[in-house]
Amino acid sequence: MRAYIIGNVAIDETIAVSELPVIGASILGNAGGSDLGGKGTNQAVVMARCGVPTTLVAPVGWDARADTIRRYLADEPLRSELIEMKDASSDVSIIFRLPGGENAIVTTTESAQSLSLSDVRRILSTAGSGDLMMLQGNLSDRTTRDILEHARAIGMVTAFNPSPVRSYFSDLWDLIDIAFLNKGEAQALTGTTGRDAAEYLLSRGLREIVLTLGGDGATLVNRHDSIEVPAQVCDVVDTTGAGDTFMAAALASCALRGKRLDRLAIEHAVAAAAITVSRHGTRKAFPTISELEAILR
Repeated sequence: MRAYIIGNVAIDETIAVSELPVIGASILGNAGGSDLGGKGTNQAVVMARCGVPTTLVAPVGWDARADTIRRYLADEPLRSELIEMKDASSDVSIIFRLPGGENAIVTTTESAQSLSLSDVRRILSTAGSGDLMMLQGNLSDRTTRDILEHARAIGMVTAFNPSPVRSYFSDLWDLIDIAFLNKGEAQALTGTTGRDAAEYLLSRGLREIVLTLGGDGATLVNRHDSIEVPAQVCDVVDTTGAGDTFMAAALASCALRGKRLDRLAIEHAVAAAAITVSRHGTRKAFPTISELEAILR
């Protein structure tokens, strides 16, 4: 099984602030570092570090930021397929990190929105039945649907993280096998939260839903069961990338064991995410290969 993760890649620029700025105000902050980011890339890095064969497909511009992205990706155990978008700039995320570890993120999507199925069709020619397709919310509505339809047609398992939330997601549920949502995403897309949100998504054809609840852990819901897993106690310093770590680690746990999502997969994901939130940064905060080996063992 190979995981194909099609999404965005960005350079994350972090600024530590005491509070978020309001309209018309100027506030002081401290530089918190620069790192590789983007939800698609975050998930691919963690998936690959878990030991799952992973292909990342992501668009970049023709600029110096793309060169930096290539250099960062060369350090990771994955196959990167960067699609050059001639008329777009490589994407960037500005992360405002608050003292308690919570954050607010502004991400550009010029490159991500320019990607189309035709750009990735050659790469997907090697994918087949039983492989995993992972998508997030940074691509255009047409491209997201086209890729999901292609993946479903060739028998891939489709996993979706609807972030950032877009209005068109509600038209995609019949193409998705597995969804990972936090409380805000569930409320926005189903009009409710918790078990009610999961039941709604099951009725739309999904086979498994994972509801992430931050400090309250996570819940896995399928047609037969609802499994609650508590969060691990840890010192939270930066939540950037925690959800991406969680999703990738959960799916990697299943892939490596040849199983569907289960309690153990969610426990593995909780443990991996606890490491990420205990460190500053994005990629540099993710669990290392050896740390993930210990968790997944």
